[in-house]
Amino acid sequence: MARQSGMIIAGVISGGIAHQMGIEPGDRIIMINDRPVKDIIDYRFLTCDQKLAVLLIKRNGERWILDIEKEFEEDLGIDFGQDGLGRIRRCRNSCIFCFLAQMPGGMRKTLYFNDDDYRLSFIHGNFITLTNVSRQDLERIVTQRLAPLYISVHTTNPILREKMLNNRQAERIMEQLSFLARGNIQIHTQVVLCPEINDGPELERTISDLYSLWPAVRSLALVPVGLTRYRESLFPLRAFNREEARKVLTLVEKRQNMYRRQSGYPFVFASDEIYFLAGVPVPDQEHYGDFPQTENGVGLVRLFLDEWMEVAESLPEGIDSPRKVIIVTGVSGERVLSPVVERLNRVRNLKAMLCGIVNRFWGEKVTVAGLLTAGDLYDALVGSDLGDLVVIPSVMLKSADLVFLDDLRVSELSHRLGVPVAVVNGPRELAAVVLSKKKVPMGDKEILCQSQL
Repeated sequence: MARQSGMIIAGVISGGIAHQMGIEPGDRIIMINDRPVKDIIDYRFLTCDQKLAVLLIKRNGERWILDIEKEFEEDLGIDFGQDGLGRIRRCRNSCIFCFLAQMPGGMRKTLYFNDDDYRLSFIHGNFITLTNVSRQDLERIVTQRLAPLYISVHTTNPILREKMLNNRQAERIMEQLSFLARGNIQIHTQVVLCPEINDGPELERTISDLYSLWPAVRSLALVPVGLTRYRESLFPLRAFNREEARKVLTLVEKRQNMYRRQSGYPFVFASDEIYFLAGVPVPDQEHYGDFPQTENGVGLVRLFLDEWMEVAESLPEGIDSPRKVIIVTGVSGERVLSPVVERLNRVRNLKAMLCGIVNRFWGEKVTVAGLLTAGDLYDALVGSDLGDLVVIPSVMLKSADLVFLDDLRVSELSHRLGVPVAVVNGPRELAAVVLSKKKVPMGDKEILCQSQL
């Protein structure tokens, strides 16, 4: 969105409708069918019609009104570049558990921007809190069918939610969710669980309140609070112990059984990390419904293990020449990957070693691979016999650029260690890379994955 009203056009596809109508880069679309165009969502919604009246301001200031007839949902051939959403809404909360508040300097710059924009929730699946949306925003969501949305609830107790988010607007959550539910907007929710704050009876209330909005509210993911070593002067919080994590899982199983009987769907899910904390194996696929929140760490381990069982059946008896590989994960992933490595070592001429790396940067309480830095990997691996290849999961990286949290590229880590580093995509590509006869170029094996192991 430009500083003036409307949207600046960045490019026009040659031969498209816009090009034929004389629309050019630098022109500004103000209205379509007498409706203002504020962002790319408005533009896409309004251009679905077959007849369009487009109010356009040319680069030279001329005012054009174009009457366009086209096929339903036919594209005009206009590109708005990086300015399609305009200014992104920042988070106005100061949550007691906020991970960004526990971050030191020196990380990727993008990590310090805390968005809370319902448009990004619709487009990318970002979790939002609804504390900065107006009634007009909610009506737009319903009118333009901006669904599904992903909403951080944390608690449905209005007083407690206001305290947890440190925002007076937080107390309206059930009113907002009910409005969206009446508008048939599909919603996925999450709760960041903090011991002795929003667990126990408060959690039972939250689950019941959210399920009362089924089927609009489609799922609820429970995620344990993440604590780093950078919490000086912040709200006092602690991690779940094993007994508390098991109580959460008992509640989840009880509610899943109840909701399966009522609606045929489990609805509430515990993240993989809660199973790790409880020391309990992750359940079978049937406990995860249609896996609605894998991006939130719910069910990824189960998907990984089930895929590995298929891969393991097709592994060869041996490979032609000796090969040594190091498979890197976080502390919590060691238990899951141990049988994988044991099975790989039954392949003749292959020696696979598992390296569960302690997170020194964030603190030892952070155990997932996705929060490991290149610095921690280097410190743990340098000076060791790394054999022919180091294998890491892409969840450690910003996938578009293959950059770690501490802004180091995979290729740089590879050269510093003096060994190729492969980034793999789950069990099938793990096996393919480990067994491959081809040499992996230093830092150039760019295979992406979803696994958090």
